[in-house]
Amino acid sequence: MDQQGEKSLLLSSDNEDVTSHHQYSSINKDERDEQIRNVLGEESINDTDVIPERTHEIKVYKRRWYILLLFSCFAAAQGGMWNTWGPISDSSKDAFGWNDGDIALLSNWGPIAYLISGIFFSWMIDVKGLRLAVVTSCFLVTAGAGVRCITSAPPWSTWLIHFGQFLVGLGGPVAVSGPPALSAVWFEPSERTTATAIAFLIPTMGIASAFIIGPLLVPSPNITDTNATFINSTKLDFFQSANFSNSTMRISQERKDIMFLMYIEFGGTLLVFLMMLIYFPKRPPLPPCASASMSRQDFWKGLKSLFKCKQFWFIATAYGSSLGVISAWEGIIDLNLSPLGVSQNEAGWIGFYSTCAGCVAALVVARLADVFNKKLKLIIFILYAVGTVFIIWFALACAQILPTSTAVLYLTIIMGVMTLNSSVPLLFELACELAYPIGEGTTNGVMTILNNLGGLIFLFILMIPNIGTIWMNWTLIGATVVCFPLYGMLKETYNRLNIDEDKTLNTNVTVITKSTA
Repeated sequence: MDQQGEKSLLLSSDNEDVTSHHQYSSINKDERDEQIRNVLGEESINDTDVIPERTHEIKVYKRRWYILLLFSCFAAAQGGMWNTWGPISDSSKDAFGWNDGDIALLSNWGPIAYLISGIFFSWMIDVKGLRLAVVTSCFLVTAGAGVRCITSAPPWSTWLIHFGQFLVGLGGPVAVSGPPALSAVWFEPSERTTATAIAFLIPTMGIASAFIIGPLLVPSPNITDTNATFINSTKLDFFQSANFSNSTMRISQERKDIMFLMYIEFGGTLLVFLMMLIYFPKRPPLPPCASASMSRQDFWKGLKSLFKCKQFWFIATAYGSSLGVISAWEGIIDLNLSPLGVSQNEAGWIGFYSTCAGCVAALVVARLADVFNKKLKLIIFILYAVGTVFIIWFALACAQILPTSTAVLYLTIIMGVMTLNSSVPLLFELACELAYPIGEGTTNGVMTILNNLGGLIFLFILMIPNIGTIWMNWTLIGATVVCFPLYGMLKETYNRLNIDEDKTLNTNVTVITKSTA
Protein backbone atom coordinates (compact mmCIF):
# COMPACT_ATOMS: atom_id res chain seq x y z
CA MET A 1 0.00 0.00 0.00
CA ASP A 2 1.40 3.43 -0.95
CA GLN A 3 1.75 6.28 1.48
CA GLN A 4 -1.17 8.23 0.06
CA GLY A 5 -3.47 5.25 0.42
CA GLU A 6 -2.23 4.62 3.95
CA LYS A 7 -2.91 8.21 4.94
CA SER A 8 -6.46 8.13 3.58
CA LEU A 9 -7.22 5.18 5.81
CA LEU A 10 -6.01 7.03 8.88
CA LEU A 11 -8.23 10.07 8.34
CA SER A 12 -11.98 10.32 8.14
CA SER A 13 -13.76 12.12 5.33
CA ASP A 14 -13.63 15.33 7.38
CA ASN A 15 -9.92 14.93 8.30
CA GLU A 16 -10.49 13.78 11.88
CA ASP A 17 -7.49 12.31 13.69
CA VAL A 18 -7.51 8.61 14.47
CA THR A 19 -5.16 6.45 16.46
CA SER A 20 -5.79 2.98 15.13
CA HIS A 21 -6.72 1.25 11.92
CA HIS A 22 -7.35 -2.39 11.15
CA GLN A 23 -7.89 -4.14 7.84
CA TYR A 24 -9.18 -7.68 7.77
CA SER A 25 -7.86 -10.23 5.30
CA SER A 26 -8.90 -9.62 1.72
CA ILE A 27 -11.33 -12.09 0.16
CA ASN A 28 -13.06 -12.18 -3.18
CA LYS A 29 -16.73 -11.26 -3.66
CA ASP A 30 -18.08 -14.83 -3.81
CA GLU A 31 -16.26 -15.80 -0.60
CA ARG A 32 -17.50 -12.67 1.16
CA ASP A 33 -21.13 -13.21 0.14
CA GLU A 34 -20.93 -16.84 1.23
CA GLN A 35 -19.61 -15.82 4.66
CA ILE A 36 -22.48 -13.39 5.17
CA ARG A 37 -25.00 -16.04 4.19
CA ASN A 38 -23.41 -18.43 6.67
CA VAL A 39 -23.75 -15.85 9.44
CA LEU A 40 -27.34 -14.82 8.72
CA GLY A 41 -28.67 -18.04 7.30
CA GLU A 42 -29.55 -18.68 3.68
CA GLU A 43 -33.23 -17.83 4.20
CA SER A 44 -32.39 -14.40 5.62
CA ILE A 45 -30.63 -13.17 2.47
CA ASN A 46 -32.91 -13.01 -0.52
CA ASP A 47 -31.93 -9.62 -1.88
CA THR A 48 -28.57 -8.43 -3.07
CA ASP A 49 -29.14 -5.04 -1.45
CA VAL A 50 -28.29 -6.40 1.99
CA ILE A 51 -24.77 -7.44 0.94
CA PRO A 52 -22.18 -4.81 1.92
CA GLU A 53 -19.57 -3.24 -0.28
CA ARG A 54 -16.39 -5.25 -0.67
CA THR A 55 -14.42 -2.73 1.35
CA HIS A 56 -15.63 -0.09 3.76
CA GLU A 57 -14.29 1.94 6.64
CA ILE A 58 -15.85 1.93 10.09
CA LYS A 59 -15.66 4.99 12.33
CA VAL A 60 -17.20 5.92 15.67
CA TYR A 61 -17.80 9.66 16.05
CA LYS A 62 -17.95 11.59 19.32
CA ARG A 63 -20.78 13.69 17.96
CA ARG A 64 -23.01 10.62 18.29
CA TRP A 65 -23.69 11.58 21.92
CA TYR A 66 -24.95 15.03 20.91
CA ILE A 67 -27.22 13.49 18.28
CA LEU A 68 -28.52 11.03 20.87
CA LEU A 69 -29.14 13.82 23.40
CA LEU A 70 -30.95 16.05 20.90
CA PHE A 71 -33.17 13.20 19.74
CA SER A 72 -33.90 12.28 23.35
CA CYS A 73 -34.94 15.86 24.15
CA PHE A 74 -37.39 15.78 21.24
CA ALA A 75 -38.82 12.47 22.41
CA ALA A 76 -39.00 13.78 26.00
CA ALA A 77 -41.01 16.79 24.84
CA GLN A 78 -43.39 14.55 22.90
CA GLY A 79 -43.87 12.18 25.82
CA GLY A 80 -44.27 14.96 28.36
CA MET A 81 -46.99 16.69 26.34
CA TRP A 82 -48.80 13.40 25.78
CA ASN A 83 -48.84 12.97 29.57
CA THR A 84 -49.96 16.54 30.31
CA TRP A 85 -53.56 15.93 31.30
CA GLY A 86 -53.57 12.82 33.48
CA PRO A 87 -51.53 14.39 36.32
CA ILE A 88 -53.76 17.51 36.37
CA SER A 89 -57.05 15.73 35.68
CA ASP A 90 -58.85 17.16 38.73
CA SER A 91 -57.95 20.75 37.86
CA SER A 92 -58.70 20.25 34.15
CA LYS A 93 -62.12 18.79 34.83
CA ASP A 94 -62.96 21.71 37.11
CA ALA A 95 -61.59 24.37 34.74
CA PHE A 96 -63.20 23.14 31.51
CA GLY A 97 -66.13 21.04 32.72
CA TRP A 98 -64.57 17.79 31.53
CA ASN A 99 -65.10 14.26 32.86
CA ASP A 100 -63.01 11.08 33.08
CA GLY A 101 -63.90 10.25 29.47
CA ASP A 102 -62.46 13.55 28.25
CA ILE A 103 -59.20 12.94 30.11
CA ALA A 104 -59.02 9.42 28.65
CA LEU A 105 -59.63 10.73 25.13
CA LEU A 106 -56.86 13.32 25.48
CA SER A 107 -54.47 10.49 26.37
CA ASN A 108 -55.96 8.35 23.62
CA TRP A 109 -55.07 10.78 20.85
CA GLY A 110 -51.50 9.51 21.12
CA PRO A 111 -52.34 5.89 20.22
CA ILE A 112 -54.94 7.00 17.65
CA ALA A 113 -52.44 9.21 15.83
CA TYR A 114 -49.82 6.49 16.11
CA LEU A 115 -52.02 3.93 14.37
CA ILE A 116 -52.75 6.42 11.59
CA SER A 117 -49.14 7.46 10.92
CA GLY A 118 -47.03 4.58 12.25
CA ILE A 119 -46.39 2.79 8.95
CA PHE A 120 -45.71 6.07 7.12
CA PHE A 121 -43.05 7.18 9.59
CA SER A 122 -41.49 3.70 9.65
CA TRP A 123 -41.12 4.00 5.89
CA MET A 124 -39.67 7.50 6.27
CA ILE A 125 -37.04 6.33 8.79
CA ASP A 126 -35.86 3.41 6.66
CA VAL A 127 -36.15 5.00 3.21
CA LYS A 128 -35.63 8.75 3.68
CA GLY A 129 -33.39 8.63 6.74
CA LEU A 130 -33.42 9.93 10.28
CA ARG A 131 -33.15 13.66 9.59
CA LEU A 132 -36.34 14.05 7.58
CA ALA A 133 -38.30 11.74 9.88
CA VAL A 134 -37.12 13.36 13.11
CA VAL A 135 -37.37 16.99 11.98
CA THR A 136 -40.85 16.44 10.52
CA SER A 137 -42.03 14.76 13.71
CA CYS A 138 -40.55 17.50 15.89
CA PHE A 139 -42.36 20.11 13.78
CA LEU A 140 -45.68 18.32 14.34
CA VAL A 141 -45.08 18.21 18.09
CA THR A 142 -44.14 21.91 18.13
CA ALA A 143 -47.25 22.80 16.12
CA GLY A 144 -49.40 20.76 18.49
CA ALA A 145 -47.91 22.55 21.48
CA GLY A 146 -48.56 25.92 19.84
CA VAL A 147 -52.19 25.16 18.99
CA ARG A 148 -52.93 24.44 22.65
CA CYS A 149 -51.75 27.96 23.58
CA ILE A 150 -54.31 29.87 21.47
CA THR A 151 -57.15 30.23 23.98
CA SER A 152 -58.43 28.96 27.33
CA ALA A 153 -62.08 29.91 26.72
CA PRO A 154 -64.46 26.96 26.19
CA PRO A 155 -65.61 25.51 23.90
CA TRP A 156 -62.77 26.56 21.58
CA SER A 157 -60.14 25.64 24.14
CA THR A 158 -61.44 22.08 24.32
CA TRP A 159 -61.39 21.64 20.54
CA LEU A 160 -57.94 23.19 20.15
CA ILE A 161 -56.47 21.17 23.01
CA HIS A 162 -57.79 17.97 21.45
CA PHE A 163 -56.40 18.94 18.03
CA GLY A 164 -53.08 19.84 19.61
CA GLN A 165 -52.91 16.47 21.35
CA PHE A 166 -53.55 14.77 18.00
CA LEU A 167 -50.63 16.64 16.40
CA VAL A 168 -48.43 15.74 19.35
CA GLY A 169 -49.49 12.12 18.86
CA LEU A 170 -48.39 12.22 15.20
CA GLY A 171 -44.84 12.77 16.44
CA GLY A 172 -45.02 9.62 18.53
CA PRO A 173 -43.95 6.97 15.96
CA VAL A 174 -40.50 8.49 15.47
CA ALA A 175 -40.09 9.45 19.14
CA VAL A 176 -40.88 5.91 20.33
CA SER A 177 -39.58 3.65 17.55
CA GLY A 178 -36.65 5.82 16.46
CA PRO A 179 -34.07 4.95 19.19
CA PRO A 180 -33.05 1.53 17.80
CA ALA A 181 -32.66 3.01 14.31
CA LEU A 182 -30.54 5.85 15.68
CA SER A 183 -28.33 3.52 17.73
CA ALA A 184 -27.86 1.24 14.71
CA VAL A 185 -26.74 4.17 12.53
CA TRP A 186 -24.46 5.95 15.02
CA PHE A 187 -23.23 3.43 17.64
CA GLU A 188 -20.97 0.39 17.65
CA PRO A 189 -22.37 -3.01 18.74
CA SER A 190 -21.03 -2.78 22.31
CA GLU A 191 -22.97 0.49 22.81
CA ARG A 192 -26.18 -0.17 20.89
CA THR A 193 -28.39 -1.40 23.73
CA THR A 194 -27.04 1.30 26.05
CA ALA A 195 -27.74 4.01 23.45
CA THR A 196 -31.25 2.68 22.94
CA ALA A 197 -31.76 2.71 26.71
CA ILE A 198 -30.60 6.33 26.96
CA ALA A 199 -32.95 7.32 24.14
CA PHE A 200 -35.66 5.61 26.16
CA LEU A 201 -34.53 6.96 29.55
CA ILE A 202 -34.57 10.69 28.79
CA PRO A 203 -38.01 10.66 27.09
CA THR A 204 -39.37 8.64 29.98
CA MET A 205 -38.01 11.33 32.30
CA GLY A 206 -40.03 13.78 30.22
CA ILE A 207 -43.13 11.73 30.93
CA ALA A 208 -42.18 11.53 34.60
CA SER A 209 -41.65 15.29 34.84
CA ALA A 210 -45.28 15.81 33.85
CA PHE A 211 -46.30 14.14 37.11
CA ILE A 212 -44.43 16.86 39.04
CA ILE A 213 -44.47 19.97 36.85
CA GLY A 214 -48.18 19.67 36.07
CA PRO A 215 -49.48 19.55 39.68
CA LEU A 216 -46.82 22.08 40.73
CA LEU A 217 -47.98 24.71 38.22
CA VAL A 218 -51.64 23.67 38.25
CA PRO A 219 -52.60 22.89 41.87
CA SER A 220 -55.58 20.73 42.77
CA PRO A 221 -58.88 22.65 42.93
CA ASN A 222 -59.77 23.85 46.41
CA ILE A 223 -63.48 23.14 46.50
CA THR A 224 -65.00 23.66 49.94
CA ASP A 225 -68.09 21.90 51.21
CA THR A 226 -71.15 24.12 50.75
CA ASN A 227 -73.61 21.91 52.61
CA ALA A 228 -75.12 24.02 55.39
CA THR A 229 -78.49 24.98 56.88
CA PHE A 230 -79.59 28.63 56.63
CA ILE A 231 -82.68 29.98 58.34
CA ASN A 232 -82.38 33.53 57.12
CA SER A 233 -83.02 33.77 53.36
CA THR A 234 -80.89 36.91 53.12
CA LYS A 235 -77.86 35.05 54.46
CA LEU A 236 -78.54 32.19 52.05
CA ASP A 237 -78.63 34.54 49.05
CA PHE A 238 -75.42 36.19 50.18
CA PHE A 239 -73.68 32.82 50.62
CA GLN A 240 -74.75 31.60 47.18
CA SER A 241 -73.54 34.82 45.58
CA ALA A 242 -70.18 34.60 47.35
CA ASN A 243 -69.83 30.93 46.46
CA PHE A 244 -70.54 31.66 42.79
CA SER A 245 -67.96 34.43 42.82
CA ASN A 246 -65.34 32.19 44.44
CA SER A 247 -66.06 29.42 41.93
CA THR A 248 -65.65 31.83 39.01
CA MET A 249 -62.37 33.13 40.39
CA ARG A 250 -61.10 29.61 41.02
CA ILE A 251 -61.91 28.43 37.50
CA SER A 252 -60.34 31.56 36.00
CA GLN A 253 -57.14 30.97 37.97
CA GLU A 254 -57.05 27.30 36.96
CA ARG A 255 -57.30 28.23 33.30
CA LYS A 256 -54.48 30.75 33.71
CA ASP A 257 -52.34 28.11 35.40
CA ILE A 258 -53.04 25.59 32.65
CA MET A 259 -52.19 28.11 29.91
CA PHE A 260 -48.93 28.96 31.67
CA LEU A 261 -48.06 25.25 31.55
CA MET A 262 -48.94 25.23 27.83
CA TYR A 263 -46.58 28.17 27.19
CA ILE A 264 -43.68 26.45 28.97
CA GLU A 265 -44.15 23.22 27.00
CA PHE A 266 -44.37 25.12 23.71
CA GLY A 267 -41.21 27.13 24.42
CA GLY A 268 -39.15 24.06 25.27
CA THR A 269 -40.31 22.17 22.19
CA LEU A 270 -39.68 25.14 19.90
CA LEU A 271 -36.09 25.36 21.16
CA VAL A 272 -35.45 21.68 20.39
CA PHE A 273 -36.98 22.07 16.92
CA LEU A 274 -34.72 25.01 16.07
CA MET A 275 -31.63 23.09 17.24
CA MET A 276 -32.61 20.18 15.00
CA LEU A 277 -32.98 22.48 12.01
CA ILE A 278 -29.43 23.72 12.60
CA TYR A 279 -27.78 20.30 12.87
CA PHE A 280 -29.22 16.80 12.81
CA PRO A 281 -27.62 14.79 9.98
CA LYS A 282 -29.17 11.86 8.20
CA ARG A 283 -26.25 9.59 9.14
CA PRO A 284 -22.54 9.84 10.08
CA PRO A 285 -20.03 10.17 7.22
CA LEU A 286 -18.93 6.56 7.81
CA PRO A 287 -20.75 3.70 9.60
CA PRO A 288 -19.86 2.57 13.15
CA CYS A 289 -19.91 -1.17 12.41
CA ALA A 290 -20.20 -3.74 9.62
CA SER A 291 -23.97 -4.20 9.90
CA ALA A 292 -24.51 -0.43 9.76
CA SER A 293 -22.70 -0.34 6.41
CA MET A 294 -25.08 -2.89 4.91
CA SER A 295 -28.24 -1.79 3.15
CA ARG A 296 -31.46 -3.13 4.63
CA GLN A 297 -34.18 -4.90 2.69
CA ASP A 298 -36.52 -2.83 0.57
CA PHE A 299 -39.18 -1.38 2.90
CA TRP A 300 -42.19 -3.14 1.42
CA LYS A 301 -40.33 -6.42 0.98
CA GLY A 302 -39.10 -6.11 4.55
CA LEU A 303 -42.59 -5.40 5.85
CA LYS A 304 -43.90 -8.45 4.02
CA SER A 305 -41.06 -10.58 5.41
CA LEU A 306 -41.75 -9.26 8.90
CA PHE A 307 -45.34 -10.46 8.81
CA LYS A 308 -44.03 -13.95 8.02
CA CYS A 309 -41.48 -13.97 10.86
CA LYS A 310 -43.10 -16.02 13.63
CA GLN A 311 -40.38 -15.35 16.18
CA PHE A 312 -40.80 -11.60 15.75
CA TRP A 313 -44.51 -11.83 16.45
CA PHE A 314 -43.91 -13.59 19.75
CA ILE A 315 -41.95 -10.63 21.05
CA ALA A 316 -44.08 -7.97 19.33
CA THR A 317 -47.32 -9.35 20.76
CA ALA A 318 -45.84 -9.56 24.24
CA TYR A 319 -44.51 -6.02 24.02
CA GLY A 320 -47.75 -4.60 22.66
CA SER A 321 -50.02 -6.22 25.21
CA SER A 322 -47.99 -5.64 28.37
CA LEU A 323 -46.15 -2.35 27.77
CA GLY A 324 -49.05 -0.83 25.85
CA VAL A 325 -51.41 -1.41 28.75
CA ILE A 326 -48.98 -0.36 31.48
CA SER A 327 -48.12 2.89 29.66
CA ALA A 328 -51.80 3.84 29.49
CA TRP A 329 -52.38 2.59 33.05
CA GLU A 330 -49.53 4.70 34.41
CA GLY A 331 -50.59 7.79 32.47
CA ILE A 332 -53.93 7.91 34.31
CA ILE A 333 -52.66 6.72 37.70
CA ASP A 334 -54.50 9.63 39.35
CA LEU A 335 -57.87 8.20 38.26
CA ASN A 336 -56.84 4.76 39.51
CA LEU A 337 -55.75 5.94 42.96
CA SER A 338 -58.48 8.53 43.55
CA PRO A 339 -61.02 5.98 44.91
CA LEU A 340 -58.41 5.01 47.53
CA GLY A 341 -58.30 8.58 48.82
CA VAL A 342 -54.96 9.42 47.19
CA SER A 343 -54.74 13.07 46.15
CA GLN A 344 -53.72 14.36 42.72
CA ASN A 345 -50.37 15.56 44.10
CA GLU A 346 -49.64 12.28 45.88
CA ALA A 347 -50.50 10.29 42.75
CA GLY A 348 -48.17 12.57 40.80
CA TRP A 349 -45.25 11.77 43.09
CA ILE A 350 -45.96 8.04 42.87
CA GLY A 351 -46.01 8.26 39.07
CA PHE A 352 -42.83 10.34 39.07
CA TYR A 353 -40.85 7.99 41.31
CA SER A 354 -41.98 4.88 39.44
CA THR A 355 -41.07 6.35 36.07
CA CYS A 356 -37.68 7.59 37.29
CA ALA A 357 -36.95 4.19 38.81
CA GLY A 358 -37.77 2.59 35.46
CA CYS A 359 -35.35 4.95 33.71
CA VAL A 360 -32.44 4.16 36.00
CA ALA A 361 -33.14 0.43 35.93
CA ALA A 362 -33.39 0.45 32.12
CA LEU A 363 -29.96 2.04 31.80
CA VAL A 364 -28.35 -0.40 34.26
CA VAL A 365 -30.01 -3.43 32.68
CA ALA A 366 -29.12 -2.28 29.16
CA ARG A 367 -25.48 -1.82 30.09
CA LEU A 368 -25.39 -5.31 31.58
CA ALA A 369 -26.99 -6.65 28.40
CA ASP A 370 -24.23 -5.01 26.33
CA VAL A 371 -21.54 -6.54 28.54
CA PHE A 372 -23.15 -9.99 28.75
CA ASN A 373 -24.47 -10.13 25.21
CA LYS A 374 -26.85 -12.73 23.79
CA LYS A 375 -28.69 -13.08 27.13
CA LEU A 376 -31.60 -10.77 26.33
CA LYS A 377 -34.37 -13.35 26.58
CA LEU A 378 -33.31 -14.49 30.05
CA ILE A 379 -33.05 -10.93 31.38
CA ILE A 380 -36.45 -9.99 29.94
CA PHE A 381 -38.08 -13.07 31.46
CA ILE A 382 -36.70 -12.26 34.93
CA LEU A 383 -37.85 -8.64 34.72
CA TYR A 384 -41.37 -9.67 33.75
CA ALA A 385 -41.57 -12.24 36.55
CA VAL A 386 -40.61 -9.68 39.20
CA GLY A 387 -42.88 -6.99 37.77
CA THR A 388 -45.90 -9.28 37.61
CA VAL A 389 -45.54 -10.22 41.28
CA PHE A 390 -45.68 -6.57 42.37
CA ILE A 391 -48.62 -5.78 40.08
CA ILE A 392 -50.60 -8.67 41.56
CA TRP A 393 -49.74 -7.41 45.05
CA PHE A 394 -50.98 -3.92 44.13
CA ALA A 395 -54.26 -5.25 42.69
CA LEU A 396 -54.94 -7.34 45.80
CA ALA A 397 -54.23 -4.34 48.02
CA CYS A 398 -56.62 -2.15 46.01
CA ALA A 399 -59.30 -4.83 46.32
CA GLN A 400 -58.78 -4.87 50.13
CA ILE A 401 -57.72 -8.52 49.99
CA LEU A 402 -54.28 -7.56 51.29
CA PRO A 403 -53.50 -4.67 53.67
CA THR A 404 -53.37 -1.26 52.00
CA SER A 405 -51.18 1.67 53.00
CA THR A 406 -49.35 4.53 51.35
CA ALA A 407 -46.09 2.60 51.66
CA VAL A 408 -47.63 -0.44 49.93
CA LEU A 409 -48.91 1.73 47.07
CA TYR A 410 -45.52 3.35 46.59
CA LEU A 411 -43.63 0.05 46.75
CA THR A 412 -45.86 -2.00 44.47
CA ILE A 413 -46.33 0.66 41.79
CA ILE A 414 -42.67 1.70 41.70
CA MET A 415 -41.34 -1.86 41.56
CA GLY A 416 -43.94 -3.06 39.07
CA VAL A 417 -43.47 -0.16 36.66
CA MET A 418 -39.69 -0.13 37.10
CA THR A 419 -39.10 -3.77 36.21
CA LEU A 420 -41.47 -3.86 33.25
CA ASN A 421 -40.34 -0.54 31.76
CA SER A 422 -36.66 -1.46 32.12
CA SER A 423 -37.23 -4.27 29.62
CA VAL A 424 -38.22 -1.90 26.79
CA PRO A 425 -34.76 -1.24 25.27
CA LEU A 426 -33.98 -4.96 25.48
CA LEU A 427 -37.19 -5.83 23.66
CA PHE A 428 -36.40 -3.28 20.94
CA GLU A 429 -32.89 -4.61 20.41
CA LEU A 430 -33.95 -8.27 20.44
CA ALA A 431 -36.66 -7.53 17.88
CA CYS A 432 -34.07 -5.89 15.61
CA GLU A 433 -31.78 -8.91 15.96
CA LEU A 434 -34.59 -11.35 15.16
CA ALA A 435 -35.80 -9.40 12.12
CA TYR A 436 -32.42 -8.39 10.62
CA PRO A 437 -31.79 -7.57 7.72
CA ILE A 438 -35.20 -5.89 7.84
CA GLY A 439 -34.75 -2.20 8.70
CA GLU A 440 -34.86 -1.11 12.33
CA GLY A 441 -37.48 1.54 11.56
CA THR A 442 -39.81 -1.06 10.08
CA THR A 443 -39.28 -3.55 12.90
CA ASN A 444 -39.83 -1.16 15.77
CA GLY A 445 -42.54 0.73 13.92
CA VAL A 446 -44.67 -2.41 13.82
CA MET A 447 -43.85 -3.19 17.45
CA THR A 448 -44.87 0.23 18.68
CA ILE A 449 -48.06 0.17 16.61
CA LEU A 450 -49.06 -2.91 18.58
CA ASN A 451 -48.02 -1.13 21.77
CA ASN A 452 -50.29 1.80 20.98
CA LEU A 453 -53.10 -0.53 19.97
CA GLY A 454 -52.95 -2.10 23.41
CA GLY A 455 -53.05 1.31 25.07
CA LEU A 456 -55.85 2.47 22.77
CA ILE A 457 -58.10 -0.45 23.68
CA PHE A 458 -57.35 0.06 27.38
CA LEU A 459 -58.26 3.77 27.28
CA PHE A 460 -61.38 3.19 25.17
CA ILE A 461 -62.68 0.83 27.86
CA LEU A 462 -62.19 3.61 30.41
CA MET A 463 -64.52 5.84 28.36
CA ILE A 464 -67.46 3.50 29.06
CA PRO A 465 -69.78 5.43 31.44
CA ASN A 466 -69.64 4.39 35.11
CA ILE A 467 -67.20 1.54 34.51
CA GLY A 468 -65.07 2.51 37.49
CA THR A 469 -61.36 1.79 37.87
CA ILE A 470 -60.92 -1.57 39.65
CA TRP A 471 -60.89 -3.42 36.30
CA MET A 472 -57.73 -1.55 35.28
CA ASN A 473 -55.47 -3.50 37.64
CA TRP A 474 -56.79 -6.94 36.69
CA THR A 475 -56.47 -6.08 32.99
CA LEU A 476 -52.83 -5.15 33.56
CA ILE A 477 -52.20 -8.48 35.30
CA GLY A 478 -53.72 -10.39 32.39
CA ALA A 479 -51.68 -8.39 29.87
CA THR A 480 -48.41 -9.33 31.59
CA VAL A 481 -49.21 -12.96 32.43
CA VAL A 482 -50.02 -13.74 28.79
CA CYS A 483 -46.44 -12.79 27.86
CA PHE A 484 -44.80 -15.73 29.65
CA PRO A 485 -45.85 -18.47 27.18
CA LEU A 486 -44.89 -16.16 24.30
CA TYR A 487 -41.39 -15.67 25.70
CA GLY A 488 -41.20 -19.39 26.38
CA MET A 489 -41.75 -20.17 22.69
CA LEU A 490 -39.31 -17.47 21.55
CA LYS A 491 -36.06 -18.72 19.97
CA GLU A 492 -33.60 -15.87 20.24
CA THR A 493 -31.20 -15.35 17.35
CA TYR A 494 -28.68 -12.55 16.88
CA ASN A 495 -28.45 -12.08 13.11
CA ARG A 496 -27.13 -8.52 13.22
CA LEU A 497 -24.66 -9.11 16.05
CA ASN A 498 -23.29 -12.19 14.28
CA ILE A 499 -22.40 -10.01 11.28
CA ASP A 500 -20.59 -7.51 13.50
CA GLU A 501 -18.66 -10.25 15.31
CA ASP A 502 -17.56 -12.06 12.14
CA LYS A 503 -13.95 -10.88 11.74
CA THR A 504 -13.53 -12.66 8.38
CA LEU A 505 -15.55 -10.03 6.56
CA ASN A 506 -13.45 -7.74 4.36
CA THR A 507 -13.69 -4.62 6.51
CA ASN A 508 -11.53 -1.56 7.10
CA VAL A 509 -12.00 -0.46 10.72
CA THR A 510 -10.99 2.99 11.92
CA VAL A 511 -11.63 3.98 15.54
CA ILE A 512 -11.72 7.67 16.38
CA THR A 513 -10.23 8.59 19.74
CA LYS A 514 -9.39 12.21 19.03
CA SER A 515 -11.97 14.35 17.33
CA THR A 516 -13.47 17.78 17.23
CA ALA A 517 -16.80 16.47 15.98
